[in-house]
Amino acid sequence: MRPTAADTLKSSGKPPRSVLVALFGALVPLLAALTLLAPPAAARTEAVPTAARTEAVPAAARTEAVPAAALTEVTGFGANPSNLQMYVYVPAAVTAHPAVVVAVHYCGGSGPAMYSGTEYASLADQLGFIVVYPSVTRASKCFDVSSPQALHRDGGSDPVGIKSMVDWVTSTYSADTSRVYALGISSGAMMTNVLLGDYPDVFAAGAAFAGVPFGCFATTDGSEWNTACANGTVIQTPQQWGDLVRGADPGYTGPRPRMQLWHGTADDTLRSPNFGEEIKQWTNVLGVSQTPAATDSPATGWTRTRYGATGDQAPVEAISLQGVTHNLYAYGMGARVLTFFGLDSGSVPQPPSGACKVTVTISAWNTGLTASVTIANTGTSAVNGWQLGFTLPTGQAITNGWGATYTPASGTVTATNASYDGTIAPNASVTIGYQANHTGNSAAPTAYTLNGTACTVG
Repeated sequence: MRPTAADTLKSSGKPPRSVLVALFGALVPLLAALTLLAPPAAARTEAVPTAARTEAVPAAARTEAVPAAALTEVTGFGANPSNLQMYVYVPAAVTAHPAVVVAVHYCGGSGPAMYSGTEYASLADQLGFIVVYPSVTRASKCFDVSSPQALHRDGGSDPVGIKSMVDWVTSTYSADTSRVYALGISSGAMMTNVLLGDYPDVFAAGAAFAGVPFGCFATTDGSEWNTACANGTVIQTPQQWGDLVRGADPGYTGPRPRMQLWHGTADDTLRSPNFGEEIKQWTNVLGVSQTPAATDSPATGWTRTRYGATGDQAPVEAISLQGVTHNLYAYGMGARVLTFFGLDSGSVPQPPSGACKVTVTISAWNTGLTASVTIANTGTSAVNGWQLGFTLPTGQAITNGWGATYTPASGTVTATNASYDGTIAPNASVTIGYQANHTGNSAAPTAYTLNGTACTVG
């Protein structure tokens, strides 16, 4: 029998409004409003900028449940106690019995925002899997990872709705039920932990970017926020953490899903001690040693530890990003997720490991400055699609820019290529720039990364 009774986990305080705002705005917002097309039956298609994903499929030729290569909202997909929205992306070349990837958004986000701001749809185009994008409708736009209902299998709230979305896809497309995966960012990372705890028989693996352990955010007073957990002060033994996961589905005795964890050491929203607590939890759940079987640095500033095995599909893989804040997700990480899931079969290009060089010229006045930034590809392979990461000195804030989209305006900034300068051939370069205000320090950033790889500054 599967339990549905509520757990009695203890609550903690509500956050200051400023902390909630920081969490809601920590990651990329929805890039553009999406226009609804006429709905066929229980689905309607979202109009998105990429032509390849919006091309209509002739009605006479359409045999799939939703239009191919278009973000589509599906309604009436099954039990949905918290009124989530379901968006799905089915690539034109969907494979027979495809894998399913559930991509869960951050606080303040949405399913369409997760679609537009991450690369999983384009990876699905390459590999033929289906992507599900759950979307919160409650005012906070945060997933329920704290209520007793959410922390038990079939207990109600968001996990039940997401499980129904997976069931709809596996039934409609005869998907491979042994290859269902979850990933998420921030609130979505917390939900990834919850999904793998509530439904260990459904998910084969998960990837959590800047999250907290299963049960860490638990409250019983209706609050969505747990300050003690967010601040990294909820410390438990591996056994205690593991028992919380096992208690979500106490009748389950089968294999447990593998887990990949990502966290920035400078995260001041969900502080970095949560990363260590997640490692304690999932090594215990999976029955492997807390001593790493392998440690390496796949990119500058990254420390990757693997537990229980040394290969790409270790039971637990944990990546710590030195000096990176809560806004840690960057282009190229999706390919690493698929490698951990075992979906890429070596066919998805990893973030470029070749060399790069950044040259910056600053023109400053009393309260402002302009920066001209030249990015040179000094490697041997072309860079196709790039994100340049850097940290502005304290007191600087970007007011406008050219050649790239800059988010956020201050602190740790990610500059994402424009449509016309996304490819940098070997020995070629592109120049971008921005204007910023400052409060006295008009210096240029001292370090840059291109798609997660450190560049020479000169």
